[in-house]
Formats: sequence, C-alpha cells, structure tokens
Amino acid sequence: MTDHQNISLDWMSPDGTELRPPADLRPEIPHPARMYDYYLGGKDNFPADREAAERVIALGPMVRLGARANRDFLQRAVRHLAELGVTQFLDIGTGIPTAGNTHEIAQQVHPDAKVAYVDNDPIVLVHSRALLAGSHGTTTVVQADLRDPAAVLAAPEVRELIDFGQPVALLLFAILHFIDESDDPYGIVRQLVDDLPSGSYLALSHGTSDFASPAEHEKGTAVYRTATAQLTPRSREQVLRFFDGLELLEPGLVTAPLWRPDQEARSTDATTGLWAGVARKP
Repeated sequence: MTDHQNISLDWMSPDGTELRPPADLRPEIPHPARMYDYYLGGKDNFPADREAAERVIALGPMVRLGARANRDFLQRAVRHLAELGVTQFLDIGTGIPTAGNTHEIAQQVHPDAKVAYVDNDPIVLVHSRALLAGSHGTTTVVQADLRDPAAVLAAPEVRELIDFGQPVALLLFAILHFIDESDDPYGIVRQLVDDLPSGSYLALSHGTSDFASPAEHEKGTAVYRTATAQLTPRSREQVLRFFDGLELLEPGLVTAPLWRPDQEARSTDATTGLWAGVARKP
C-alpha cells in the first residue's frame, strides 16, 4: 500500500466519482497549497502539511485571517474585473478548489467567461479536473510551473482556450511569495504581462512581514524551509514593483481586506499580512 493510501483523503469528485490519486504526491513533505487548504479548513492535506501549518498558526490568529482575506480578495477582484468586461482569466497557482473559485465568480457575470487554471501540485490538478468536468469548454486545468512562464504561455490548453488578441486578466493570488529572488520573480511577471494585449489586467496578492516582528518573520519563514517551496515575504515597496508600467486601480496597493471591501472594516484589516492590488495594462 502506498503512502497516500494510508492517509484518509477524500478521493471523490463533487459528482461522486472516485478520483485516481496522483503517484507523485510526496505526502511526507509539506506543500504550500495543501497547507493553505488546511488554513481554510479544508481536508485535502496530509499529516506533514497539518503539522507545518499548525506551527505557522501558532504564531497568531492572523495566519488564518490572512488566508480567508486572500480568498475574499480573489472573489471581489474577479467579480470586479468581470464587471469591467473581462471574459478571459489566466489563474496561475490556483490552489486546491474550494467554494467561490475563479470560474464560478466570473461566470456569474459572464456565463461564457473562460478560465485557464495553472498549477504544479498533483492534488490541485486532480481535484480541479474533477470539479471542472462538464464545464463545456469554458475552463481548463494545466500542469505547469510559474517559474517557467514561457511554458505556461505556450501550453496548448491555454492557447486553445484563451485568445491573447483580447484582454486577459492575469491572476497571481498568494503565489509570488513562493518565488525567491534567484528565480527572478519580477522577470517572471514582466514576461507574462508582456504577452498580454493592451486592456488586460494583473491582479495579485503577496505575503508580507511588514506587520510582523523579526522573531515572527523568522519563525514563519523557517517552517516553509522544510516545504516544497520556501516563503519569501516582501515589503509594500517590493510588491509595488510588480505593477511597474501598469495603471493601478483604486484603492491602489493595500492590505487584502481593504481592497474594495464589501463589509465594514475590522480592526485587523490594516495589518493583515497580505498586500493586494489590481492594475490595467495601458
């Protein structure tokens, strides 16, 4: 019996179809997507993910608040972009599906909106493909890594679904802080944005230690050193660089809960450790 068969993950699709567990799960190594799933209260994670996540959660309640704030920002940003007329979305680093995914929000506004999901985690891929079964050609799931933007852009599934002659919303939610400086995160974003036509948008959120103590920063990043991707929080000024050459929409680069909130502000909103913004390509 393999490792993943020893772990009680629910390998069933929403329609009750049994899923085939991927062979390359590496369940003994924490994975950021599965840790994020645990922060949100999901069940698609392994003991190593839960143990690592609990070490981060022990730093304070803002960890889970930040995960929820990121999810809420995604939904508000996608809805706003759809209301602006965007009908194509390239969502990279999608994470394990949960309620209110990109295609669900976009298609509430435009039923024929097209969404290409890109991720490199086998759990994400198998669950996403099950969720999107029967989507009638409006969505696709692609296995690729953000560190290789050329491969993302050249993926046949992406090119078949997305018309790069028309505006596209590039979504990079809570993924760039897993790209360290040696992989040139700014160059990655620039290459992706350069391939988009005028009138396209970049929406991103990014973890920060701007509101953490040096000890909290060190403890949080230390946990991810044992994971499949290390954590590189960035300051507001560093995150702002991702939008160079683009036109930031109001209210600019703010903490995730403060980007066009749909509820009354809370005392923690201004110090949630996640910068968020949406910008238009001229």
